[in-house]
Amino acid sequence: MRDAVVVEAVRTPIGKGKPHGALAHVHPVELLAHTLRTLVERSGVDPELIDDVIGGTVDQVGEQAMNTTRYAALSAGLPESVPATTVDRQCGSSQQAVHFAAQGVISGAYDIAVACGVESMSRVPMWSNVPEGKDPFGPGIAARYPEGLVPQGISAELIAAKWSITREQMDAFAVSSHRRAAAAWDAGLFDAEAAPLEGVTRDECVRPDTDAEVLAGLRPAYHDPGFAERFPQIEWNVTAGNASPVNDGASAVLVMAGETAARLGLRPLARLHSFAVTGSDPLLMLTGVVPATEKVLRRAGLALDDIDLFEVNEAFSSVVLAWQQETGADLDKVNVHGGAIALGHPLGASGTRLTTTLVHAMRERGARYALQTMCEAGGLANAMILERI
Repeated sequence: MRDAVVVEAVRTPIGKGKPHGALAHVHPVELLAHTLRTLVERSGVDPELIDDVIGGTVDQVGEQAMNTTRYAALSAGLPESVPATTVDRQCGSSQQAVHFAAQGVISGAYDIAVACGVESMSRVPMWSNVPEGKDPFGPGIAARYPEGLVPQGISAELIAAKWSITREQMDAFAVSSHRRAAAAWDAGLFDAEAAPLEGVTRDECVRPDTDAEVLAGLRPAYHDPGFAERFPQIEWNVTAGNASPVNDGASAVLVMAGETAARLGLRPLARLHSFAVTGSDPLLMLTGVVPATEKVLRRAGLALDDIDLFEVNEAFSSVVLAWQQETGADLDKVNVHGGAIALGHPLGASGTRLTTTLVHAMRERGARYALQTMCEAGGLANAMILERI
């Protein structure tokens, strides 16, 4: 059977998703175009050979509407004959793009594909695609969940309560994320993956001086009297400091058959080994990473101890810490170069950002197997295993 390998992976530095953010002046199409252009230049692959470009974007409206990926590919200078599509699996959109690209290669539908993603949360804020007063769920969901679903921040609080995760634990995890990210930048470990853009060379949200005392002074981010009455177990410990920020950024990975890489004289960074997707309780919403991890390990025929590195998206500290409690994974192997709490979480770009960071970390650390998983709105999760070859 054919295999699928990653031969190049790049990302922009990640900016604050605010009007004053370092990348706020850059149109999302141009953010993504920059990574696609850089990907082709660094790999040396003839863009005429690319069979498809699959991109993830969450808020597909306004400047991120009309199949953003297609116009990014054209803006990047790819031939008009190269097709492109945009997918939405919420925060895991570009990880799903990796799954689709690899599955297309393995099946023989593609020889070479690009998986990528973009989100400009400064220009297209979260929930921009739901006009005020409109219901995106419909009457069937209201009937199935009569008490109502909740925002992600409330889900993060419910997770903290269910797994007895304290404010101190969440803040300590956030501090570690910032320190790891700052150390990785200082050591040059992001140089191979970063694609500087218009003078922006580093992630804007990394705060190397953050400490537990600073985070302890932050107020709860999601306190709501109605939800407090409905969920008396919530202790209101999720803050802006132990959750991911809103961000702008883009990322892309080049996927092809191993035989194609050999023919072109390209050295793979990793083989895309196994894949899984799963659904979970849409009220807790963010716990799908646990069954997704179990499912992908089972499909791969591997045990948790076989995994040398993990990337678990840091949407909230409580998500990663609950995942760790359930799996027993060693946190020293998780998000070793920092995670979304420090680096940022530009929704549609985060999946391929994690993959980009992971494949470079695998090479730098000599890891054989790595596992990436992401929680997603609606009670969804993606997981995949990569193997260094």
